[in-house]
Amino acid sequence: MGSSIEDIEFLARSEHRPGVLETLAEQPFDRDDLRGATGASSPTMGRILADFEERRWIERDGPTYELTPLGEFVAERFTDFRDAMVTERKLRDVWRWLPREMEGFSVEMFADATVSYPGEGYPYEPVERVTRLIKESDTMRGFGTTVFKSVNNETVCEAVLDGMEFEYIYSPEVLEATVAWNPEKVAEAASRDNCSLFVHDNLPDQHRCGIGLFDERMGICCHDAESRQLEAVVDTEAATVREWAETVYERYRAEARRIEEAGSLLSSDVLA
Repeated sequence: MGSSIEDIEFLARSEHRPGVLETLAEQPFDRDDLRGATGASSPTMGRILADFEERRWIERDGPTYELTPLGEFVAERFTDFRDAMVTERKLRDVWRWLPREMEGFSVEMFADATVSYPGEGYPYEPVERVTRLIKESDTMRGFGTTVFKSVNNETVCEAVLDGMEFEYIYSPEVLEATVAWNPEKVAEAASRDNCSLFVHDNLPDQHRCGIGLFDERMGICCHDAESRQLEAVVDTEAATVREWAETVYERYRAEARRIEEAGSLLSSDVLA
């Protein structure tokens, strides 16, 4: 185990070794080209190439260096691990709110995600991110507390009145709170043909997060169960993530009831 950790440290603790490995993974290069690509000095490059040759990661053909199959293996795995740690660092502060009950969720799907998290002295970034996503979209679907904050409720209602196609699944508690926010505004938006509201009694991760499907992006809206505060937004335009979110959404959409069919006072309050 110790020797393996030492090899990881050998790469990770160097400013230039990973760059040389990744540059050679693209194609063979001579020493001067490697220096130009990585910014390493001549003595540093000499040491790196000698160390790589000793480990059988590279071989030399005249002035040109290229990776051996062993070097290609190391380069690919090291790059994958480094990319994984970049994703981990990005999601570290919001992990507690990410899905655990939505089948098919995986961290690696969100490698290219944008994470909006309250900064020091400025807690509004997540709310503003949701507002921006709504304003930039012609359609929106989702469930949970994505639009629970007053400013986001206001943005959705205005967007629906302007013609945005809106389809949303609420838990009974969140629907009740949404109606209480502004009964007249909600009723006006809910009466439009381009607005479809549903109720589901057992949404996944309902005390942790919700999802929103916008024109080009999919977002996970993370919230605190006790305060109902929007803690973070993780959104991406990756096709694989959108496909996953579509599948999750359609599953719960099929189980949900339209509010006018729910047989509760909520529906009459909204639609009166």
